[in-house]
Amino acid sequence: MMRPPYTNVDELGFGKYFTDYMYTMKYKEGKGWYDKGITKYEPFVMDPAACVLHYAQEIFEGMKAYAAKDGRVLMFRPEQNARRMNRSAERMCMPQIPEQDYIQALKDLIMHEKEWIPRAPGTSLYVRPTMIGVEPFLGVKPAKEYIFYIILSPVGAYYKEGFNPIGIYVEEQMVRAVAGGVGDVKTGGNYAASLYAGKKAQEKGFAQVMYLDAIEHRYVEEVGSMNVFFVYGNKLVTPPLGGSILPGITRSSVIELAREMGYEVEESPVAIDEALADIQTGKITEMFGTGTAAVISPVGILAYQDKLYEINKNKVGEVTRELYNCLVDIQYGRTEDKHGWVYELGRL
Repeated sequence: MMRPPYTNVDELGFGKYFTDYMYTMKYKEGKGWYDKGITKYEPFVMDPAACVLHYAQEIFEGMKAYAAKDGRVLMFRPEQNARRMNRSAERMCMPQIPEQDYIQALKDLIMHEKEWIPRAPGTSLYVRPTMIGVEPFLGVKPAKEYIFYIILSPVGAYYKEGFNPIGIYVEEQMVRAVAGGVGDVKTGGNYAASLYAGKKAQEKGFAQVMYLDAIEHRYVEEVGSMNVFFVYGNKLVTPPLGGSILPGITRSSVIELAREMGYEVEESPVAIDEALADIQTGKITEMFGTGTAAVISPVGILAYQDKLYEINKNKVGEVTRELYNCLVDIQYGRTEDKHGWVYELGRL
């Protein structure tokens, strides 16, 4: 087995390196899933008329595998990713994957490539399960043939800032999704739609874009790669799931942990003008985003209509840090898992 090509974990970044092997299985209507197994990581041979290339019939998930100090290889709530992927599959007219097959595929591949799991603090093995429609045809309809595959990538911090506050640009016109569309499923088209606004934000010097609702352009929805939380002292407020926001697994975990810690958590609409006013008066004491890639990312600045709004003096807040430490301690197996969230794949 080849050793990973990087020599220093500081080189990792996010999504730059990929392991030697991947998992694949195929689907054909009337036949079901077949040709399951671990294969060499290599390019696909695909017909130019493949459905995914023309009609974007594609879904994916994002997960991580962690190396615990005691040698265990751990994942965080993988069954939730399996269920969310099947919800995405249903919405995109794609076949379901039996949950036990999904979990077993993850286990087989990650343990096969366990040498690639970085051991340094804050690092992990990012896991990307994906399904694409590959039947060749022209004409808008669901495919009858699919490929499901899993690839792995050793990663460091998602943002170059690491666990330091990031700046976020609030987009006024372009929207990520609308209720009734596919904003609540993890399909590639959502991310393609976000590229233009993301590029604009980066050119202005910000790490990410925060989107407002598609109807009134007034209510906070989510950041391109994260759900968002506003902290009002002892209360956390996050926009409710309403069909246009991805139901984040990290989001739901943070809500549960925060309530156990004694914080009040409110899922309610957040108007951008009210939020900015509350930042200026100090009512909003912290802000952070949640997602698999970044876990919890503190937000120090919001930019809206060419004005900067600084949150908590652009420093990491105590609530954000407490939730982050609690969550990553569970994920890395450093503390007792009272929720049954951690899934042990095997040992290094």
